[in-house]
Amino acid sequence: MSYMFYKILSVLMLAAVMAGCHEAPEYKDDPYGNFDALAAIVGERYCFFEEKGIDWEKLCRQYRAEIKPDMNQLELFDICSRLLDELQDGHVNLSSRFNTSYYRKWWSDYPQDFNLRTLQQYYLDFDYMQTSGISYKMLTDEIGYMYYPSFSSGISSTSLDYILAILHESKGLIIDIRNNGGGLLTNIDTLVGRFIEENTAGGYIRHKTGPAHNAFSDPYPIEYEAADPVKRVKYLGKPILVLTNRSCYSAANNFVAVMKTLPNVRIVGARTGGGGGLPFSSELPNGWSVRFSSCPISDRDDRSTEAGINPSPGCEVHCKDADLAAGHDAILDFAITLLQTAE
Repeated sequence: MSYMFYKILSVLMLAAVMAGCHEAPEYKDDPYGNFDALAAIVGERYCFFEEKGIDWEKLCRQYRAEIKPDMNQLELFDICSRLLDELQDGHVNLSSRFNTSYYRKWWSDYPQDFNLRTLQQYYLDFDYMQTSGISYKMLTDEIGYMYYPSFSSGISSTSLDYILAILHESKGLIIDIRNNGGGLLTNIDTLVGRFIEENTAGGYIRHKTGPAHNAFSDPYPIEYEAADPVKRVKYLGKPILVLTNRSCYSAANNFVAVMKTLPNVRIVGARTGGGGGLPFSSELPNGWSVRFSSCPISDRDDRSTEAGINPSPGCEVHCKDADLAAGHDAILDFAITLLQTAE
């Protein structure tokens, strides 16, 4: 993102750390001490308690009752992990040398709505170009297609020039980010900049200002920079469809929130998985690390993105597993038809 955004982000993270710099008890490296440290760290800095209606203190009392002074590390890890699962947040992890906890129900309880083999075999015909983690080709003479499975894959500006130059004559563009679990925020800016004519405010971010669950700073705007049309290839003034499923998370969720605000863009598929909080990490007395959402990110209208982004009106589509196995992708078929019939 822009230099100004990173300057803001640095200030936010420093402020988040400073907000936790108050006199706190020292916790012993024993089952009770490690549990209490975890409860205090998350209790003071996690950012979605009120939004999700979570009574953290009550949950901590409930799970602390399971602690025993002579329990082993595996037993303690299990109790702490189950406590963290109550946050229902894919950004929350407890990491030790023997395990890393992870809340999976944000995607596992929903249809997958995607099959990579189906895409590659029946739509791309195992014949496509690939660079910077993006697979792309002209699906028809009129429709360009890009599949970007992870924002962790760095996008070269030069590579993106080639991609958009090859797809530039298309009538419309499909950007498929299904199963994209997130990654680097910088890649959002790189992509979005090719689809906007001027710098665009895409959302807001806040940081914790104290241990109270509702103690937040004023919102800081997140601005996306438009790529220079003289130096870079852009894709403007044509319809763009972004394909999503429940497994779109974190940076992918942020990308969808921004793209949905553009007048020529529609979101097609299923509601994204969310992940609208910037993660923060800390450490327990025994060396385990805990990671959790600390700075909430909202959309352009300052609405939370933690619960995911809905498809555009009339564009919610789901895929049946049997159809996918037979070579039919209902979400992609819908998008192709939408572009073919666009005026």
